[in-house]
Amino acid sequence: MLNIFKNKDINEIPVPNHVGIIMDGNGRWAKKQGKPRVFGHKAGMDSLQRAAIHGQKMGIKVMTVYAFSTENWSRPEAEVKFIMSLPIDFYEKFVPVLNKENIQIRMIGERDGVPKSTIDAIDRASIDTKDNTGMILNFALNYGGRNEITLAVKKIAQSINDGIISVNDITEEMIADNLETSILPKEYQDPDFIIRTSGEERLSNFLPWQAAYSELYFTDVLWPDFDEAELEKAVEIYKKRDRRYGGLK
Repeated sequence: MLNIFKNKDINEIPVPNHVGIIMDGNGRWAKKQGKPRVFGHKAGMDSLQRAAIHGQKMGIKVMTVYAFSTENWSRPEAEVKFIMSLPIDFYEKFVPVLNKENIQIRMIGERDGVPKSTIDAIDRASIDTKDNTGMILNFALNYGGRNEITLAVKKIAQSINDGIISVNDITEEMIADNLETSILPKEYQDPDFIIRTSGEERLSNFLPWQAAYSELYFTDVLWPDFDEAELEKAVEIYKKRDRRYGGLK
């Protein structure tokens, strides 16, 4: 294989523009501490703040974090209730800090079914940070990739039914424009790099369309222990990848 880094300093290689993170291992981290699972979710929020601030400093443009999947509703009711309260705490504790760091807050995912207080906290965070020009911290909350694609197909089918477009008008770009990530700048909608913590090696319905050519990185580190050094380590590994997008170099 051609070594594209042979005569190139790794520091000259750009960081990924869009990083997706599957923040896994909060419950296991808490168990190791002899604490309830919710203790791990709270610690995970501290880790998220660290990752967001350091990602911004590294030059990452978008960081999409898998905060709660559509499948997570099957967890114990008390745990779900606690997770849904975290955005409220996040708004009070972390948004002022992220605002000072010039970070924007956005959200993708189904709003229906999420407690109003949770949605209100995220909406307030989005409004408070809308004029910031730095990294976008994008929460995937009550998000499921297959559901996202299904909803996009329904919207396109409705446009066909209404006579606005024909079947032959459907393109990959049109599908992308109807996905929830269309709220992001077009050049950054697909993640370049997806990180999953805790040792699991699957995407778990996270951005399946957008991740078609994403580089994947799996680490045994539990999310609350994923600090600035771990993020830098992951990005250094990304920089060594040979991204060919199906072609040859």
